[in-house]
Amino acid sequence: MNDAKTALGQKIRAIKKQHGWTWAEIAEKLGHAPVWTCAACLGQMSMTEEVADKAGQLFGLSAEETALLQDIPYRGSLPTAVPTDPLIYRFYELVQVYGTTWKEMIQEEFGDGIMSAIDFDMTLERQPDQKGDRVKMTLSGKFLPYKRY
Repeated sequence: MNDAKTALGQKIRAIKKQHGWTWAEIAEKLGHAPVWTCAACLGQMSMTEEVADKAGQLFGLSAEETALLQDIPYRGSLPTAVPTDPLIYRFYELVQVYGTTWKEMIQEEFGDGIMSAIDFDMTLERQPDQKGDRVKMTLSGKFLPYKRY
């Protein structure tokens, strides 16, 4: 894991909080989707030089920190195999409970393959509900069939 990128992500989060910015506002300034922008700022994506320069100016980063935003990350930022943060653990729980169902249904529809996490989009939105607001996430990944050779 890249400790420097993780530390930089924490610094960016602190600056974001200090200014009262949202990820949507930052994303608009950088020209990317909020989910991707958040992932890149937290060290899980690499920025182009142009986007890193914009981020460096926005957050008041040093030249070294701006360059670090362009580094290819070591992806996977959780410190343990089973996440302990309750919100993140719920996603782990979803995979445990529904993982085989997702696999079965995706392969029934598309065949033997996977959903790409590289050619991938995700949106997150608040969905008002009288019983309490709901989190609506939409995941969209390119289907990649296994090659037969």
